[in-house]
Amino acid sequence: MTIDNNLIMILISASFIGAASGYLGSLMILRRMALVGDALSHVALPGIALALMINMNPFLGALAFLTVAGIGIWAIEERSEISTETLIGIFFTASLSIGIIMTEDVEILEALFGDITKVGRVDVLFAVAISTLAIYITKKISRGLLLDTISKDLAKSAGINTSKIGLIFLLLIGIVVALGIKVAGALLTGALGVIAAAAAKNISSNFRDFSILSLIFGVISAVVGIIIASSLDQHPGPIIVLTGTTIFVITFLLRK
Repeated sequence: MTIDNNLIMILISASFIGAASGYLGSLMILRRMALVGDALSHVALPGIALALMINMNPFLGALAFLTVAGIGIWAIEERSEISTETLIGIFFTASLSIGIIMTEDVEILEALFGDITKVGRVDVLFAVAISTLAIYITKKISRGLLLDTISKDLAKSAGINTSKIGLIFLLLIGIVVALGIKVAGALLTGALGVIAAAAAKNISSNFRDFSILSLIFGVISAVVGIIIASSLDQHPGPIIVLTGTTIFVITFLLRK
């Protein structure tokens, strides 16, 4: 792919999605939710399949299923002793099974590995707006999330509604995962933020540096991965993940 307007739109879209994924990934790692994004990405598969069947934007189908799943997980967790990870595991396996049954062979590769080469101006504007909003909201609730991670009692004593911010954060993860599916597909999008955040954690001494570096590494992984993939005529998803993994290895070797 030559450097043209289409590639520029792809890179803009991917960079904002990578930024949002990395930023949320920093809090996911701190809250020991590293595998949540990966599991939720598979929950989106039935929504993608349904959207493809009725000729609708796959993002909308993925977002609808992820939103329902996020609310369902939160509601069950609030009324039981079952952990978030366990509930996501249940939703993950059930949704993956349904999605595979619904998705045709011709469409399964795009659903699993993504295809950001098929983006228009509306897709780019949507990705920029939603990614920016996700970063802004996450920043606003980050203090509450950090206090809740340290101690629920401490968070409650500070007047923070831990249940509410937990739901908001889970829904934000779902939204960013839905965006990431276009870049890396349902199979790999969970790695977008987690690997970038893990790389940032290697060389960060405080949360501010950690979150900013996570955002930066998310952008670098997405942009460099897409440029390499386009030059090699490969699916961008796997190349983006391998780019992020390379950054992780470098920062691991440079860690203090």
